[in-house]
Amino acid sequence: MDRGASEDVPVLIVGGSLVGLSAALFLRWHGVDVLAVERHAGTAINARAGHFHLRTVEILRSAGLEDAVRRKSEEQYPPDGGINNVESLAGREIANYFPNLNAGVDEFSPTIRLFINQDALEPILRDRAEELGARLRYGAECTSLEQDADGVTAVIRDVSDGSESLVRAQYVVAADGNRSPVRERLGIGMRGHGLLSHSITIYFRALADLGPLLANRNQGVHYVTNPLMRGFFRLDRSGNAGFLVVNLVGDTSRPEVIAAFPSAPWANVAEGITEQRALELLRAAIGVPDIGVVIESIATWRAEANCAERFRDGRVFLAGDAAHVVPPNGGYGGNTGVQDAHNLAWKLALTLGGVAGPGLLDSYDAERRPVGELTVEQAFTRYVTRVAPYLGTEDTQPIVDDFSMEIGYRYDSPAIVLEPGGPPLHEHPRESAGRPGARAARVP
Repeated sequence: MDRGASEDVPVLIVGGSLVGLSAALFLRWHGVDVLAVERHAGTAINARAGHFHLRTVEILRSAGLEDAVRRKSEEQYPPDGGINNVESLAGREIANYFPNLNAGVDEFSPTIRLFINQDALEPILRDRAEELGARLRYGAECTSLEQDADGVTAVIRDVSDGSESLVRAQYVVAADGNRSPVRERLGIGMRGHGLLSHSITIYFRALADLGPLLANRNQGVHYVTNPLMRGFFRLDRSGNAGFLVVNLVGDTSRPEVIAAFPSAPWANVAEGITEQRALELLRAAIGVPDIGVVIESIATWRAEANCAERFRDGRVFLAGDAAHVVPPNGGYGGNTGVQDAHNLAWKLALTLGGVAGPGLLDSYDAERRPVGELTVEQAFTRYVTRVAPYLGTEDTQPIVDDFSMEIGYRYDSPAIVLEPGGPPLHEHPRESAGRPGARAARVP
């Protein structure tokens, strides 16, 4: 097939969803010309990632986006929602993980944690990236990459008509998702706990008012644990619409579950899912038989806990789900990806600008992969304790507190002059402030 004219760009981003848009935004913030290609026709159409941590909001603040993101968040969700576990919305509370999402955050950060749907956040990132001059090409996919000593040549295919063009870049950021074709072409393996379940997300709206079921509950994320299913709700500010994630179905207390997991039917909710079956699960999670609800869509996906063996191959860098895939428990997936993009963007900018040598780019893998590995393990621990306790804790790390996970991790790389003995991977921010490799303390 004939290929159209080629174009040159310092950085090509493969993938234009949450992490790809973040990378484009941060690179343009640093003055780097960038092209992002995304095979879908536009930004996300479903809620997906929605719990954003302190460090992520701090990064958005630095790019001038905090106010816009907080306004949109407050349109969708109460600002200080909680996270609990219930038998159903109509049933008793089993546990309360976060009575108030932002309790105590003002000691450590000028920002707050936010609930905002990914389909609402991505247009804000896109608009800011384009305002700064990023080039975003939707309906286009990267079909091949060839590296040489001076750069990378990519073939970009237009999804609508199949036409192809060449892009020549000095560096490539692969933000193309958990099944990353770029990662597979590079032969980079994944390590971790593997497949946990074939899950579903049910997007719905209630025809009856769910408000009375939510009385005296600080609305945010409601995990659901009952004999029919395990998963969690995310309801919007009205309380009458949102989505239900279902990870497991049936009585998971039976001993044969462990032997068959995750290929057993109760861990494969997605296979053969119908709207009628989804309606049964939704009503079981609400806890009111025959309640009127409308299912708007059903998404199927794989819950996994894996991290890439390396985050760099020559001039190609992995970020987001291409580098680490986690179950949604704790909200770590999108947050860790945005932070990957932020870390990589300033290093690419200094390298391309001649301020730093290429050795600075080695610190990306050295700094972000340990964080990715920690995140995978902590998300897995939360999956086991909140969704699948029958898996046992033999293969799980002890839970690291959320402040340490969000703003207390520390880097160990050649780019940092460390104290003797090397830093711990994480510390509570009361302890880590001011130490080499730690997040800088807040500045008014």
